[in-house]
Amino acid sequence: MAEVSLFRLYVLRATYLLVAAGLLFYIWPGIIHHGLSLPNDAAVIRSLLGAVSILALLGIRYPLQMLPVLFFEITWKTIWALAFALPLWWADRVDAETAQTARDCVPLVIVFIAIPWRYVFENYIAKRGDRWSN
Repeated sequence: MAEVSLFRLYVLRATYLLVAAGLLFYIWPGIIHHGLSLPNDAAVIRSLLGAVSILALLGIRYPLQMLPVLFFEITWKTIWALAFALPLWWADRVDAETAQTARDCVPLVIVFIAIPWRYVFENYIAKRGDRWSN
């Protein structure tokens, strides 16, 4: 089984802290102070990202067990970039909101670097899955 160095664990912890802090500063004010006319989709997005921030805090203590939180970050941002931002960019129709979201996704590079990919391969891909029946 792949051993994860103490240094890599601290890099992961720092990454969780970065994710949590960013969401705490940018998302939680909109969760705590919002108008009653907030559109449902915006409320759902804030709630979902608020949950990610709480789970990222848990990742500081359990960096390997909470890797799925970082997988979620990578997955949603990659889907958004490929399915929404890239077609808009190709069509030369990127507006200010899309450009801002793209800038907000740039720290995703840190997440890709922080993840111990050998550990991920051995524990999420190569490892035998849990049984389906008795």
